[in-house]
Amino acid sequence: MSFTHFNEEGKAKMVDVSDKKVTDRTAVAVGRISVSQDIIDRIQSGNMKKGDVLSVAQVAGIMGAKKTSEIIPMCHNIFISGADIKFQIGHLEILIEATVKTSGQTGIEMEALTAVSIAALTIYDMCKAVDKNMIIHDVKLVKKTGGKSGAYERKED
Repeated sequence: MSFTHFNEEGKAKMVDVSDKKVTDRTAVAVGRISVSQDIIDRIQSGNMKKGDVLSVAQVAGIMGAKKTSEIIPMCHNIFISGADIKFQIGHLEILIEATVKTSGQTGIEMEALTAVSIAALTIYDMCKAVDKNMIIHDVKLVKKTGGKSGAYERKED
């Protein structure tokens, strides 16, 4: 039996962060889900069969942030010291914003992006019986602080 080695040059491997300095780190990501007016009306009135859509999506987003290293192969398992998911209902869309914090040796951007993505997928799941035409889009990192590379803030697209 032979084994394929994945630690050779050019092959997949997890980055070694053991020599990195521990710093406070924050990442903010956003995304949108386009929905019908019927879905917005039902969310706002609390009239969705599966329950309170935004409360469930908020919990799911936080859970997603905590599980990021289990679903993104090269992500480090990092301690999350804080996670907050906010929603803003707009015209035929819901804006999702996730802020995730840690104090560690590697960044927390992937956790923030995962939180937004999982929250959006949860909204889709809870509303798909009403309308399957929803679109998840514009998931992106908008800000990060801490670490060797320093602060980052997305310029307007």
